[in-house]
Amino acid sequence: MYAPGAVLALCLPCFLSGNVFGYEYGEDYSDSYYNEISNGDRLKTGATQIPCPPQDFSRWDKLFIMLEDSQMKQNMLVQQCEDMVKAEMDTMRKELHKLNNNKACVQASENTCRCVSEQMNHNLNQAMEQLREAADMYQAQNNETLQQLVQFSRNQASRLTKLESNSLLGQVAMKSFSAYPKEQEASTTDGGKLERALMATAADLQRVHVQLALFQRATAHRYLPSGCEMALLFPMRSKHIFAEVSPSMSMSLQSFTICLWAKVTQSLNKTVLFSYGTKKKPQELQLLLARRSVLLTVGGETHLVEAHSVVTDGQWGHFCAAWSSEQGLATLWVNGENVARVPGVAEGHVLSGDGFILLGQERSRSGVYRDLDSSVAFTGKMTGVNMWDHVLEAERIKEYANHDGSCDCRGNVIGWGVSEIIPHGGAQYIN
Repeated sequence: MYAPGAVLALCLPCFLSGNVFGYEYGEDYSDSYYNEISNGDRLKTGATQIPCPPQDFSRWDKLFIMLEDSQMKQNMLVQQCEDMVKAEMDTMRKELHKLNNNKACVQASENTCRCVSEQMNHNLNQAMEQLREAADMYQAQNNETLQQLVQFSRNQASRLTKLESNSLLGQVAMKSFSAYPKEQEASTTDGGKLERALMATAADLQRVHVQLALFQRATAHRYLPSGCEMALLFPMRSKHIFAEVSPSMSMSLQSFTICLWAKVTQSLNKTVLFSYGTKKKPQELQLLLARRSVLLTVGGETHLVEAHSVVTDGQWGHFCAAWSSEQGLATLWVNGENVARVPGVAEGHVLSGDGFILLGQERSRSGVYRDLDSSVAFTGKMTGVNMWDHVLEAERIKEYANHDGSCDCRGNVIGWGVSEIIPHGGAQYIN
């Protein structure tokens, strides 16, 4: 757009100076003309000459005219585009105004959205109902399978008892035959039959022992203590595998009791069962395993309670930890027995209420999940996780450590089967 103006500015001085392309005009128009008419002279007639004859346009003139026409066309196109945009905007504005004034259309849209929402809710309820029915069917199948296993165990036990009695009778008969050699020689045929019967009995007894061992291993693999119906499975040691707990009340506590069942696959120097941490204190409260020991820390790792030689890998154990800020008294319980009792632990301390509870892992100092440490992760099974805002009596802790039916007791801060416990990574619930 600026090129024609620049060319015009360069060329105008040349035109004004009368020298274009180096050409000099040699004519001299300084002669004077006289318009005098004498008396008696007749005017000579001839062809009339045009005073300013038209001249042909040069290349530069045509260029300037072209540029001016192009500029005018561009301005006209811009003006036309602006007019079209204004017209379209006015049309859209009128349409929107009509749409806003059309209440029937708006009401129809709301009714359509409401119908779609109701249909989606109906489909979701049907899907949830089908899921519940499938879960109930799966639970019934599991119960039936377990009942069959129990009946099979009873049948095998009765067979084993019969085989043992037959074996004892065979031994008595053998002794009687050895005491009376003459009778034994007389009944050689009966002795051979008895020996074959005893050999068959011994073979059956060995097969029953193998079947019982397999059944015991299968039952132990599926067994959950204390009548619990589900457990958390931590299949491997990984920083991505843990469970996050949402307590039912604030964690700003001056006393507490934590109880849980755990079956650790392998306990290392530091294996986390229960951890509560805040931004300032990532290890505010922890219940840990260290090889065959169990540890409790309150208010940091400096306040420590420890019990040795109480943990066995691959076996279920009931672990409880209690603490009170009034005297700083901290106790540890394993399988219903008090294994540690230490006063003066974090005396006068109050837990902060803005932290996070993790099972099988501890909070990182940065507070980011990707910075968790896999070396402290728990691997195994965990169930019956409960927490109270006070110190439980010794009788209740012993009662909760029973293997039959104590899983129905739940804490008021964390209740197993009631509080929200979300597995992460590969952690999952099992029956």
